[in-house]
Amino acid sequence: MEELKKLIREVPDFPKPGILFYDITTLLKVPDGFRAVIDGLKERYRGTHIDLVLGIEARGFIFAPALAYALGAGFVPVRKPAKLPAEVAAVTYDLEYGSDTLEMHRDAIGAGARVLIVDDLLATGGTAAAAARLVEQLGGQVAGLAFVIELTFLGGRTRLPGYELFSLLQYDK
Repeated sequence: MEELKKLIREVPDFPKPGILFYDITTLLKVPDGFRAVIDGLKERYRGTHIDLVLGIEARGFIFAPALAYALGAGFVPVRKPAKLPAEVAAVTYDLEYGSDTLEMHRDAIGAGARVLIVDDLLATGGTAAAAARLVEQLGGQVAGLAFVIELTFLGGRTRLPGYELFSLLQYDK
C-alpha cells in the first residue's frame, strides 16, 4: 500500500496557508491505483457482516459505492444540508473553523443494520464522529470506519473511541 503514496499529489497551502492537502485525484486516474484501494478495503472487510456502506460527501462517494459493490452490501450517502429529497435525520458538529451539518434519509438505515462508514481521509475525526452518531441515531450499528488516508498527527482516532478504525495509508506529518 505504501506504493500508493507515490500516486497522491501533495499540494502545499491548500485550502489555506500552512495546510498540506493530499490530493487523491492523481491516484484515481491510475486504474491500478484505484483498484488497489478498493481491493485493500475489500480485503480488510471480507468475511465481516456489512449490510450497508455509508459514504460521506463528497470524496467518500468515490470509494463507498465501489466498496459496497465489492462486499455485496448496499450504499447510503451522507450529504450536506438540503441535498436529499425525503425526510432526513441531521447532526451538527464542530470543526476547527466553525460547524457543519450532515444529513441522511431517515429510512436509509434499518434497526440493527451493520454499517461501514467510508471516507477518503481521517483528519481530526469530527466528520466521521458525526456520521457515526447519525447511524446510531437511526438504530444502526457502526461495524467500522474505513479511510484511504489517515493523518495520524491530527489525532482523529481520539475522537472515535470504541469504534473499529482502519486506514490504508498513514501520514505522520
